Amino acid sequence: MKIGILGATGAVGRQMLQCIEERQIPADEIRVFASKRSVGKKLFCNGYELTVEEATQDRLNGLDFVLGAVSNALSKKFRPMVEKSGAIYIDNSSAFRQEDGVPLVVPEINGADALKNHGVIANPNCSTAITLMALAPINNLSKIKTINACTYQAVSGAGMGGIEELKGEVDALEKGETYEPKVFPGQIAFNVIANIGSPLDNGYTTEEMKMQNEGRKILHLPDLKVTCTCVRVPVYRSHSISATVVTEEPVAIADAEKAIAAFKGDVLVTDKTPTPLDNSDKDDVYVGRIRRDLTNPNGLVVWCTGDQIRKGAASNAVQIMEYLLDHQA
Repeated sequence: MKIGILGATGAVGRQMLQCIEERQIPADEIRVFASKRSVGKKLFCNGYELTVEEATQDRLNGLDFVLGAVSNALSKKFRPMVEKSGAIYIDNSSAFRQEDGVPLVVPEINGADALKNHGVIANPNCSTAITLMALAPINNLSKIKTINACTYQAVSGAGMGGIEELKGEVDALEKGETYEPKVFPGQIAFNVIANIGSPLDNGYTTEEMKMQNEGRKILHLPDLKVTCTCVRVPVYRSHSISATVVTEEPVAIADAEKAIAAFKGDVLVTDKTPTPLDNSDKDDVYVGRIRRDLTNPNGLVVWCTGDQIRKGAASNAVQIMEYLLDHQA
């Protein structure tokens, strides 16, 4: 089996390689692609040295899977090339998530949707995937009608540049120097910024609307309504989310906890409040502080944390590939 990774030198691409190794994906060959300035760099997986190259039609041909960790624009550019190669394209960008016929998949929730692909499978938004991992077990008990969420998103959500900007600002402030933000709209060190994504006419941002638009597709709930506020926080890895859900029928806290504890990929935490540091560099989503919503008898409040680079991106993509391999006819 042959696997290709687009954007292999970025934070998500490198994590994809690590996940392939950790999950012992049976790859006979891995080809790693990046921009011209990265050509010739060396990456490692399964003990083998991989040389970064440019993605050409010739080098994409013969691959079974291509994992995408590139921008929307680049993903749109490479999609026809991947389709021509015959490989299945598992794309981490948002370019095709709402396209009819393209499954949007979190394997533990709707893995079977991946089997209906026509060559392209979309990986969800990071905070959406983490939130839905925590809420899917509740939805299995009683259908969710609404979600009111506030995300606390790590700088890793903006890629390596976000991580470097936070480090640079902290260093500069400690030295009494100035640091001009380039990735975020303002200083992120010792600050929070409720501005992720592009503004829309309804007052929300593109990032905030993903929770509703992608949640409807993943949970198969076309009438799901979501209000979301996305906040960037000075944390390197792992997003946190506070979500209030209203279900068709009341769900007891004990029943919700039992369902979450039994759900693959979730860890119920009852002895403390889960924090980003607890599950940084881990695939599982940590869920805790499950409370009754004081404004609605059918409501529950849930707190969860999940590693954005892993379950919010790279690990989920590799899990989709793994699911397809496990369910091949």
